[in-house]
Amino acid sequence: MADDPLTHDPCQPCRDTSCRLDSEQTGELLSRLSGWRRVGSTAIEKEFAFAGYPATMAFVNIVAWLAEREDHHPDLEVGYDRVTVRFTTHAVGGLSRNDFICAAKIDALVRI
Repeated sequence: MADDPLTHDPCQPCRDTSCRLDSEQTGELLSRLSGWRRVGSTAIEKEFAFAGYPATMAFVNIVAWLAEREDHHPDLEVGYDRVTVRFTTHAVGGLSRNDFICAAKIDALVRI
């Protein structure tokens, strides 16, 4: 998965529902990610665990940097030693390829 092309693809602007993925496309892209799960039909999420608060905050800052670079921002639920990252593409009312691109990039950063 480290060499998945998703980690090299940039996010593309999605301004209408033409970017929305169907269930089959979502399933195929989800199968390429480790530990991510579908949340209903409109989001994917993964929980990351850390040794303590400083590592948790470092991860949050890395995700924020990546989100700004890709112009695709997740919802983050932050606790002392864990973060849940949830992606959806609000502009399309569901999932787009951008959600999976960002998820793959976060996974690649965590592996470093």
